[in-house]
Amino acid sequence: MDVASAALAALSGLGFGLSLIVVIGAQNAFVLRQGIRGEHVTAVVAVCALSDVVLIAAGVAGLGAVVRAAPAVLLVARYAGAAFLIGYGVLAARRALAPATLAGEAGEASMALGATVLTCLALTWLNPHVYLDTVVLLGSFASTYAGSNRWFLAAGAMLGSIVWFSGLGFGARLLGPLFARRIAWRVLDCAVAVVMLTLGLVLVLKH
Repeated sequence: MDVASAALAALSGLGFGLSLIVVIGAQNAFVLRQGIRGEHVTAVVAVCALSDVVLIAAGVAGLGAVVRAAPAVLLVARYAGAAFLIGYGVLAARRALAPATLAGEAGEASMALGATVLTCLALTWLNPHVYLDTVVLLGSFASTYAGSNRWFLAAGAMLGSIVWFSGLGFGARLLGPLFARRIAWRVLDCAVAVVMLTLGLVLVLKH
């Protein structure tokens, strides 16, 4: 095994993987909000990271070709994901407009662990871009590497996901002092609502 080429493949996977997930999206917005609240953060980070690990492995193993050959799968995910995103966006907008139930205040009931995990799974697996980016795009990129280097690239991409979601989820608590103020939660929920509704509408309207 060529150690230098394996290390280069892993670094390429790390950079490529981070370029796909370090964006303002529905999943990242949810992780950030849960992290700021300090609510089921370990479970949320684990679901997101493990989901990416599975999807990256599937892409590198060649599932991307199957996804490309079965557009109906992406079509179902597209409309189911759009409905979920729009619904979540409406809830976020309601939180922003209702001061009595702002996130982080004593009056708001915490989301149960099961509901949190299901929401996180839906935001991940009902997003068609997950399959296009992680499975198809990263899988295609990995196919340009020979032999075991493909899996070193996959390992780098997996590490990137684990580091990103861990940093986003557990690092969000550093913003705690800022979110002790009611207006900060209103701004965050407005931003979450805009992201979710925009992504949902894009999925519905795209051809």
